[in-house]
Amino acid sequence: MISKFLVKLKSILFKSALSSETPLKKETKPTKSAKSSKSKTKAKAKVKTVNSKKNIENLTSLPGVGAKSAKALYEAGFKTKKAVIAADEKDLLAVSGVGINLVKKLKELK
Repeated sequence: MISKFLVKLKSILFKSALSSETPLKKETKPTKSAKSSKSKTKAKAKVKTVNSKKNIENLTSLPGVGAKSAKALYEAGFKTKKAVIAADEKDLLAVSGVGINLVKKLKELK
């Protein structure tokens, strides 16, 4: 008896939910071939990898910043030297591998 009630309740709830929503649009298939989109994605990934390596190397030119801390800063969102120098002390300390001494060195650059 309870199961019949639950089935009836589900049908009522789902009918009202479906009727209030707008009908879904049909998805269009991409016109490009799968091979060309995969090659473009790989090319973009390579460019991103190269750019990230350059940015990380650029961050290592800051005093006290080594390869590990540069990578941690980059992954935390500090992509450029200017971004690191302009960052708030609390934001820098939140990055793993960055300590108070490094923050002091970076703040001397301002």
